[in-house]
Amino acid sequence: MARLFGTDGVRGVAGRDLTAQLAMDLAVAAAHVLGDAGAFAATGRRPVAVVGRDPRASGEFLEAAVVAGLAASGVDVLRLGVLPTPAVAHLTAALGADLGVMLSASHNPAPDNGIKFLARGGFKLSDAVEDEIERRLGEEWTFPVGSGVGRVRDAYGEANRYIDHVLTTMNAALDGLDIVVDCAHGAAHMVAPEALVRAGARVEAIGARPDGLNINAGHGSTHLEKLQQVVVSRGADLGVAYDGDADRCLAIDHTGAVIDGDHIMAILAAAMHGEGLLAKDTVVATVMSNLGFKLAMRDAGITVVETAVGDRYVLERMKSDGFNLGGEQSGHVIMLDHATTGDGLLTSLHLLGVVAKSGVPLKELASVMTPLPQILINVKGVDKGKAAEPDLLAAVAEAEAELGETGRVLIRPSGTEPMIRVMVEAASEEHATQVAERLADVVRKVCA
Repeated sequence: MARLFGTDGVRGVAGRDLTAQLAMDLAVAAAHVLGDAGAFAATGRRPVAVVGRDPRASGEFLEAAVVAGLAASGVDVLRLGVLPTPAVAHLTAALGADLGVMLSASHNPAPDNGIKFLARGGFKLSDAVEDEIERRLGEEWTFPVGSGVGRVRDAYGEANRYIDHVLTTMNAALDGLDIVVDCAHGAAHMVAPEALVRAGARVEAIGARPDGLNINAGHGSTHLEKLQQVVVSRGADLGVAYDGDADRCLAIDHTGAVIDGDHIMAILAAAMHGEGLLAKDTVVATVMSNLGFKLAMRDAGITVVETAVGDRYVLERMKSDGFNLGGEQSGHVIMLDHATTGDGLLTSLHLLGVVAKSGVPLKELASVMTPLPQILINVKGVDKGKAAEPDLLAAVAEAEAELGETGRVLIRPSGTEPMIRVMVEAASEEHATQVAERLADVVRKVCA
């Protein structure tokens, strides 16, 4: 039986894969695993949960189901309303909650939704804790009655606590910066423009009118075309874009060029390194980060530590080894001194802070790294369990020798599909394409 939890919570089409019943059952199981309701009985205090969501229409019924499951299990619930995932993570810690719940499918289209659980302190769960929640789904429980049931109250005003927090982390005002912000018709549509204005920027917000069905539709970090158009036509200094739950951020410079997560990490790492704020002179990235990023960091005297793909693995390495900056090419950037998860608003504020403090345009700052051409081929319909076959490993070794220090190869089985991803970087796009296509042919033959 397939694992219910994926790389970022439980996700699926709301009403079909992710039903109200499943949401309630997950909340009950999480209450007992994370809230440990029985242990609190002896102390006379009920566990407390905070619950937030993005603006998807399905979030309304899923929120009701989650709240019902928690309260029925003896957990007091603070309903935060529509807020970014990192805001819910921050408030889980700031309000001393025993667990947090976020209802969102991030950058996915509106019919999808998801449930993410957060432990005390606002951190994502380990695989082991998620497995325990899944194992206890549908267990027979003795539910509390009378005064033992959880109480529910609205705490929508706590959004201000989150805005205040991200603003206090800045060391430069954004006075004079003219920016465009794309909120993806998502969870950041209110807090992001307000925070940016309070930081001193002149702000034009787009993608800031959610109707429950338009989240990520033609807007946000996965659809940058509208933001590029508005930045250039307005003559703005730059633009920033979030995804549906605002845990990631990408940027656009004044010419309309995309500044991805690797560029953003390089800019932040260089700035923090220069100020003596980069822990152990190290940044954590995944194996998918561009080789150009790693070469730029080497030249700047900064060590790059690699992890598997997924911001949770970046965070685990940061916590275990005492690093304070890490992230992904997709725009998940974790600043562990200020947040427990990727935070698009926090990232954008610090990126803008570097621009404002240095007086250097974003385009010039981004030139700290030169990305190598990167070709990705998804070879579908193959046996991904054969990704370590000797013939394929030999072909990879031959390609790596051919590329030398000016390129690299990554062969990665998909986590969810019968597919193997072939990624090649080289000094030229033509060379990268040739090598990638050659390796893809080997995958088709060897992994059939």
